[in-house]
Amino acid sequence: MSQLIMSNSIEEMERTLLERQIVTLEELQQAKVACLDGSSDDLLRELERRQALTAFQMERIRKGEIDGLVLGGVKLLYRNASGSFARVYRGCRISDAAMIGVKVLRDRWSSDRDVVQLFHREGEIGKRLKHPNIVPIYQVGCEGKHHFIVMDFVEGGNLRDFLKIRGKLEPTEACKYALDIARALQYALGHGMTHRDMKTTNVLMSSQGIAKLIDFGLAADEKMLNRPGAPELAQALEYSTLERNTGAPINDHRSDLFFLGTILYEMLSGEPPYPRTRDREERKRFGRYRDIRPITSLLPSLPSSVVSVVDRLLQVNPAHRYQTPAEVTANLERTLSELGQPVSPVGSGGKAKSDEKTVLLVEHRAKFQDLLRDYFSKHGFRVLLIGDSDRALTRIRNNPPDSVVFFGDAVGDRIVDDFRDAINATRGKNVAVAAVMSKGQNATLSSAEEDSPYVIQLAQPVSLRDLRKRLENGIAGKAAK
Repeated sequence: MSQLIMSNSIEEMERTLLERQIVTLEELQQAKVACLDGSSDDLLRELERRQALTAFQMERIRKGEIDGLVLGGVKLLYRNASGSFARVYRGCRISDAAMIGVKVLRDRWSSDRDVVQLFHREGEIGKRLKHPNIVPIYQVGCEGKHHFIVMDFVEGGNLRDFLKIRGKLEPTEACKYALDIARALQYALGHGMTHRDMKTTNVLMSSQGIAKLIDFGLAADEKMLNRPGAPELAQALEYSTLERNTGAPINDHRSDLFFLGTILYEMLSGEPPYPRTRDREERKRFGRYRDIRPITSLLPSLPSSVVSVVDRLLQVNPAHRYQTPAEVTANLERTLSELGQPVSPVGSGGKAKSDEKTVLLVEHRAKFQDLLRDYFSKHGFRVLLIGDSDRALTRIRNNPPDSVVFFGDAVGDRIVDDFRDAINATRGKNVAVAAVMSKGQNATLSSAEEDSPYVIQLAQPVSLRDLRKRLENGIAGKAAK
């Protein structure tokens, strides 16, 4: 892996710039004509003067850090943002000159297997999400020591910077952006995914006035929180603190709604509901989230319908909060209508395909969640993943999916009772209910249940293909062959 050093010959420098596709042959030839008999540094300055090189590229070249200036077919132009975990660059796709965003894992983490895995997981999750309020991800890759994610470039910057300029927003505008975010969360949850890192810097504001979420899955791995020397995952720590002190299950999708409430609070008031800090002990203090000042203490004239949305989002007890993003979406749409603000319909990306069948998978282990999500999504299923049996049963009773699977290794000793509860809850609703039993687990079924195509009991070992076929047969209401 060669590096460009300023003491190298001008011929070697030209060859390197062309081979790496940092400049074109035409740009190089024009610059050479303008500085005949010049040095390597003279040629670089002429390329910069002609805007063939940016100041960022010049600095990297002069330091001999040319590796990584082109990643995934995208030439890095400027650094847009930087954190302890990764840096985000504005880039230009070489094939068509389109403006592209590139997120690059910092060098200090490139040899850390856990961090690299977390980074790639973020990108792979993002690639599956296609919605007008989620920033699309096109590619996840590694070139040399550089791990990167290629995504759409959103011209307007992030919400935190937007609020620094604008201050507080009018209620209709704040609720409109909150609706954009809620629709993104609703779509993602419909595909079995939560965000786990809701904050103003993870909301990008397009030049068309649309809020878009980024960084799904970045903070989803709770084991990173307490690992010595781990990168700063501030929101993951805040999620963990909230859930641990309220009895909520890990990776509770209602936690996303609480932190959506903090974002809406800041948009309306112009200040966050609690001070930002890097201090881990402060972020682990439960009172930070429990003792948020009522929004009316800052905005006594705020419309009551808006106050109601904020207060319900920020309920510390998850049972008193909105239970799904769909509830938030519906309430915000009503609120905007009451405020005289027309609500634009969600783009086509927000709806599941009409021929997709929904499978609810009761599984809490992240590794298996990813495996199941990938497999069933590729075979045309809309995937819901819930790690807690009680929440799964509530969903089955209130809004039954086309099929549901309990995994004995994940559910444990209660799988027999949960399996029977699900069968009873879906009786007459044509829902395929499956239990994949581990060793020593077995449910006693009635003859009618054994003969029903909607009731499926399997024992490990079983392949995902066999499980899928049984579900497809059960959804179709026919016995498996």
